[in-house]
Parts: sequence; C-alpha cells; structure tokens
Amino acid sequence: MITAVDTNILLDVFLPDKKFASGSSELLKSAYDEGALVICDIVYAELVPQFEKRSMLDSTLSTISVSLSSIDKDVAFLAGERWKVYRKSGGKRKRIITDFLIGAHAMIKAERFLTRDRGFYKSYFSDIRIFSL
Repeated sequence: MITAVDTNILLDVFLPDKKFASGSSELLKSAYDEGALVICDIVYAELVPQFEKRSMLDSTLSTISVSLSSIDKDVAFLAGERWKVYRKSGGKRKRIITDFLIGAHAMIKAERFLTRDRGFYKSYFSDIRIFSL
C-alpha cells in the first residue's frame, strides 16, 4: 500500500512536536510496515527550511524510507478543479493552491493519505482514504 505523507506529520517527528511526535511517529511506522511512503514536491519544499543542507534532508528522508513522487498534469488539473470548488463556495484564501496540490497528489499517486489536517482534506478530497491521529 502506498501512503502519501503530509508535511505536518513529518515536522511532528523531525522537530519534534511534544503533542504529536509520538502519534505521528507511530502512524509513519505503521504506514511503512504496510507499504511505501511518498511525498510530493511541495511537501519536500516545505521541509527544506528545517535542514541546513539538502544532503541532510535527503538523508533523513532516505533513513525513514520516504520517496519523492512528483506532481504531474493529472495532479495539477485535479488540484485546480478542487481549488475552483473551494473558491466558488466562498473559500477565503485561508487555504492556498499548495494544499490542493498536496491533496490531489495523495489522491492520484497513493492509496491513502497520512495527515493531521483531516477536516480540510475530507471536505475537498472526500474520496481519499485518510490515515490520521
């Protein structure tokens, strides 16, 4: 089973977050035990500020067996469609297109999505299987 991982889960473990580190770490381990872990380009970019060097980020991701799965036109199109629904329903730009790209990537490239942001993703990606705290 392929599990796409959201930035918040990885930051919980990398920083670590006192409230969420343990739970996020357990979820990552469970997902790894059941298959592959992937992130999209945007999640990778959001992790960059937490590392002094690219090699440190790449090594950390490799250590926990997280692979990069790039965004393609299918993902970008789906994200744009969901963004349009959000904006037409009165979405106030609290959410930005990157959130929709992360969700669309998870929906197309994985079988489930590991995130702490269940409410938002369930609202705009109701057809995605969410694996959460």
